[in-house]
Amino acid sequence: MSKQPKRALTRGDFLKVAGAGVAGASLLGAAGCAGRADRVQRLPEEYLPGGRGGPNVILVIIDSLRRDHVGAYGNDWIHTPTLDALAEESLLFTRAQPEAMPTLPVRRAIHTGMRTWPTLPPYFGWKPIPTGQTTVAEILSKEGFGTYLVTDTYVQFRPGMNFGRGFGTYQRIRGQERDTYKDPSSISEEEMRRRYLILGEGNKARQYLANVQGRRGEEDWFAPRVFSDAMDVLEDAAGGSRPFFLVADCYDPHEPWDPPEEYVSLYDEGYRGKEPLDDNYGKDDYLTDRQLLRMRALYAGEVTMMDRWLGKFIERAHELGVMERTLLVVVSDHGHLLGEHGYTGKPPYALYSELTDTVLMVRHPEGKGAGKSSDFYASTHDVAPTILGFLGVEQPEPMDGQDLAPILQGKDPQRPRDHITQGYYRYLCCRDEHRVMFCRTDGAGAHLFDAINDVGQTRDLAEAEPETVRMMFEEYAQKDAAGRLPGFS
Repeated sequence: MSKQPKRALTRGDFLKVAGAGVAGASLLGAAGCAGRADRVQRLPEEYLPGGRGGPNVILVIIDSLRRDHVGAYGNDWIHTPTLDALAEESLLFTRAQPEAMPTLPVRRAIHTGMRTWPTLPPYFGWKPIPTGQTTVAEILSKEGFGTYLVTDTYVQFRPGMNFGRGFGTYQRIRGQERDTYKDPSSISEEEMRRRYLILGEGNKARQYLANVQGRRGEEDWFAPRVFSDAMDVLEDAAGGSRPFFLVADCYDPHEPWDPPEEYVSLYDEGYRGKEPLDDNYGKDDYLTDRQLLRMRALYAGEVTMMDRWLGKFIERAHELGVMERTLLVVVSDHGHLLGEHGYTGKPPYALYSELTDTVLMVRHPEGKGAGKSSDFYASTHDVAPTILGFLGVEQPEPMDGQDLAPILQGKDPQRPRDHITQGYYRYLCCRDEHRVMFCRTDGAGAHLFDAINDVGQTRDLAEAEPETVRMMFEEYAQKDAAGRLPGFS
């Protein structure tokens, strides 16, 4: 691969090759292609009341969705009309962070309300839900709720991982990423390397391409399949006599990225090189500027496709008349670096905001908090107690997270937080109103940024403010971890 000189990539660079074009108009309509102020629309009023049953809860988990790629959070060039409309009907949390990363530690906290961090070697939280922790689905199943999980997040599927505990219906959609679903030898290595920018040994790409061969239409892509299947499940749930708890857990926009061309053309036209289907977790110097722009376009295309099918799912929920008695929570687990700070992927030593800032919206059926935002340091372990609090179901054992209902009602949280801590393998991140700091779990290798005046995290203050680094490590990280921070080796 020929290399070209690297330089800083700007939004202007991206927009030079981005084009809405005919595809944008046909996919999203005029509202989808306009700026955020023009395209934010409330969900159709004709779909509101008329529900039956309940109270219910729908929880949507979206993997690898960056907060700064959503219009409701300030993005003005990526098309997310569903999430933007939903934000107008929800309380929007602007400082949401996962308490531990990556995929499985996040979901453990979401389902149990218990902190996973500090995680310990050798697995660092990449383990089953502990048998001693009770999941929301288990609690609600005992309360007589119908419980449903639809997901393509294949890392949950292995026997003994316990993520299906308590769900009466557990619908697995096979084939994402490294899922050993189909025979990879069915993909010609020569053809694969001719069309795609293959990283490492290429085994991940070959497995994925084998899994998805034979797709005929957009409905065969993963996000459409998750939300289409969730619509089918929702119809069963809405037609029953019991209240329900439904989880739609969508792995996109996690890599590999290969959205249909209609979505890619919203953000990039004229590319003639090999497709960067995947990325390395580390320095971005393996990519040319043009390849990196293409990678960003593929990611943005997957975001928009996911958003569109989420919209179809929410629209169906309104058509079925359940939303007037249903709490809807939408949360992402973490972000993804796409060349910012010189990195791609999710390297644990690069805990910049592009990786740690997540989406959290809570839509109350009575409109509590609608159209408002909160700067409370909400996290993934708050989801479970918030769901139980809405339903009026007591926690069998006290959870680490807290019910966000007071904030929805315009009140102060029960337990204020002046900072948040999180961890990823042998690294941790702390932030408060003024500073963001991440370092190794032994305190070494710290990076410090101004949380107010340097939101892009471009000027490292660690050397200039060693006392701030020390305070955040000792007063935030060590105290929150209760002396259980793993060593570094």
